[in-house]
Amino acid sequence: QVQLVESGGGSVQAGGSLRLSCAASGYYFSYGCMGWVRQAPGKEREPVASIDGVGATRYADSVKGRFIISQDNAKNTLYLQMNSLKPEDTAMYYCASDLRPCPRSSYVYLGQGAQVTVSS
Repeated sequence: QVQLVESGGGSVQAGGSLRLSCAASGYYFSYGCMGWVRQAPGKEREPVASIDGVGATRYADSVKGRFIISQDNAKNTLYLQMNSLKPEDTAMYYCASDLRPCPRSSYVYLGQGAQVTVSS
């Protein structure tokens, strides 16, 4: 059974940084695709970044150059470093995994979510 547990959300002023972590169990980082998706109030869920088993990364245009996705295979942990945060980055962020390849618009497994709030 795959379990994904996020941590590291919070509130920050515009221009600040936050790092999200996702501890995964029951899943092997060498396979498929892992990523982060987010959902703001009243908006559809959108993919933010993904990383595959060989470390290839992809980003949404809105976060390119500001966010960095990475993984620690030894710790089975996924990270999202978020820099130069903007108020429009405010959303619930979900860790996601899928055995199918990247890139993905949807994932089979999602964590419980971590709230990120950016104030202007």
